Amino acid sequence: MIRLSELGVGQTAVIHSFEKDEIFIKLMEMGCVPGEQVKVEQIAPLGDPISVSVSGYHLSLRVSEADSIFVEPTNLS
Repeated sequence: MIRLSELGVGQTAVIHSFEKDEIFIKLMEMGCVPGEQVKVEQIAPLGDPISVSVSGYHLSLRVSEADSIFVEPTNLS
């Protein structure tokens, strides 16, 4: 298991769990639920934020938010 922030552009993973309880509800409301597939679409030139595709739409996350999401990679190409 790795953190969402560790994935590169084009890599996909399945959300496993969350580290921080205070951000858990916010992420769940945005479609980041355990078992959902997520794909990194873009990373900003300075590394923050990152754009991911989840639940059929694009979501921009701060790296600090992506750090709190644990994922199981499905491809590491």
